[in-house]
Amino acid sequence: MTRTLLTGADLVLPDRVAANHTLVIEDGRIADITTGLRTVAAGERRIDLTGHLIVPGFVDVHVHGVLGRDVQDGAGAVAAIAAALPRFGVTAFCPTTVACSPRELTAVLAEVRALRSAPLTGSARVLPAHLESNFISPEFCGAQPVGCLRTPPAGRVQGPGSRVQGPKSKGSSTLDSGPWTLDWGAEDVLDVIFAFRPDVSIMTIAPELEHGLDLVRALAGAGIIVSLGHSAAGYEASLAAIAAGARHATHLFNRMTPMTHRDPGMVGAVLGCEDVTAELICDGRHVHPAVMRVAMAAKTPAGVMAITDGTAGSGLPRGARARLGGRTITVEDVARLDDRTMAGSVLTMDRAFACLVGQAGAGLVDGARMCATTPARELGLLGHGVLAAGAVADAVVMDANLTVRQTWIGGHLAFDDLRSAE
Repeated sequence: MTRTLLTGADLVLPDRVAANHTLVIEDGRIADITTGLRTVAAGERRIDLTGHLIVPGFVDVHVHGVLGRDVQDGAGAVAAIAAALPRFGVTAFCPTTVACSPRELTAVLAEVRALRSAPLTGSARVLPAHLESNFISPEFCGAQPVGCLRTPPAGRVQGPGSRVQGPKSKGSSTLDSGPWTLDWGAEDVLDVIFAFRPDVSIMTIAPELEHGLDLVRALAGAGIIVSLGHSAAGYEASLAAIAAGARHATHLFNRMTPMTHRDPGMVGAVLGCEDVTAELICDGRHVHPAVMRVAMAAKTPAGVMAITDGTAGSGLPRGARARLGGRTITVEDVARLDDRTMAGSVLTMDRAFACLVGQAGAGLVDGARMCATTPARELGLLGHGVLAAGAVADAVVMDANLTVRQTWIGGHLAFDDLRSAE
């Protein structure tokens, strides 16, 4: 097969930035990393990237949409998002849902399964989904639809095809009354999740809910990454959830109990526990850059993964209108519902990387670690998230302004804004 030589760029390696190097791609993997230029042999092509930077492909574990499409928009939505993300340097992503009905969840997970089975050329890899689930706190739900929230049922989920033991609770909403009583319950949601178990990677829950710790244990035992978030749990309750198997935190600092010097809250539990990897929305709006530096200092870049929490408004101009789980949002400095509730970000991963390196002062190596290496490791993606010989050839070429010029996925050029090859 044709060998591709990406020459003359600075490479962001796991431990350093290597100036004026050549990245050799063959058969979908990084065959070699060498210094300087080399003669092009038969069957090889060279792309001169002098003055550019190459970083490992970005992995976004929390993204709802981009460029006007939301994962819950219906058939073809996840595929459209996968096709759009490479222009922002994303080579793999977890389609992320908000709380929704079992029918909506089934539709999203069915498309995730299909795209994982038959990946689309030129599109970002579709990873198992992240569910910002029905089992979160109404007090900390943010833009999540309150009427779709449910209390975990009594008993434990035993695995695919099993029922949660306990009374069936079709209308078991976390609200006592109101217009949101729907003809489905917690068990219906869990049935869908376990029917599509291989297609779910992360599930956000509020562990303080009744039977919440049982659900944490059950999900963790089934191999789902349990994430703490949208939660009113305090410090002790958060530690109990971590002891039960939670090892991830959804958009740290946002929609969870804050840290003070007398009450550490969920934030303090996450910052103080090495077993938990924290998401960080790196737009400079959801989390101030100074606080981003605090999180990086407390957990190190190996314990922090950059996310966008991007919505269908990401990549659209200010004032544009889009949808998040069926609700209208407006693009501002963040995404907002019509009642002004903050509803995710309008961030893309290239700008998250730029924010880390610029405003948060992370440095190129640590920025790449948080945007690629740490999320790939946490999801068990062997050979992804690094520039190294033998690794999968997922790479992003950026210019001096940290603008994406090319994205390579498995050795194939998925996005090209240079179009210059020898």
